[in-house]
Amino acid sequence: MVLAAQKNPTFKKILNSTQLSVADGIGVLWASYFLSLKKRNLATLVGSLAAIIFAPKKIRSVIPERVTGSDLFPKLLKLAADHKQKVFLLGAAPGIAVKVKTKFEKKFSDLQIVGTYAGSSREGEDLEICQKINESEAEMLFVAFSFPRQELWISRNLPKLNTVRFAAGIGGSFDFYAGVIARAPRIFQKLGLEWLWRLLRQPKRFGRIWNATVRFVRLIFIQR
Repeated sequence: MVLAAQKNPTFKKILNSTQLSVADGIGVLWASYFLSLKKRNLATLVGSLAAIIFAPKKIRSVIPERVTGSDLFPKLLKLAADHKQKVFLLGAAPGIAVKVKTKFEKKFSDLQIVGTYAGSSREGEDLEICQKINESEAEMLFVAFSFPRQELWISRNLPKLNTVRFAAGIGGSFDFYAGVIARAPRIFQKLGLEWLWRLLRQPKRFGRIWNATVRFVRLIFIQR
């Protein structure tokens, strides 16, 4: 996302103006630590990267923890249930959001998921999607169009949503909870190697993983 924002001024503006941003990936924690060092050379670069595995507390000395969308999503649904907030699920492949709705309404008896829709992020569908959300009177909206499409969609359409007070882009979280994609084992998550697990399971993600590791590290290293 950080790399994409360098080439997309609109996306960058959205990321910098959002009311809540969380460190979803281990790379953001590492970058915050590396950029805090007084000496930033090749030796400290290698040492800081090794610390991801061998000294994880160092990496978390600036930003204390990862907060992934997949971990945050069920906690927010629990809050919605506790406070009687109506929820709408937008995005993912057809039928996926329905499975997520069924799963969490069983888990949280007071949860009100008042609408689901696969749709798309194309501007031509904005009017139809906004109408569905407004008719549902949803107060919380979760969008799973992948980045930057979900962030662009929210920024473009949030002013048109009459009752929505909270909107978040949560990427592939619907797929995880619908059982379409398996989440990495806890040890991979704890070590900050969830990206490696995804690569092993989905080799087609190689380009994205390359950007998030090699290109991102290079970008941070040359920062002044």
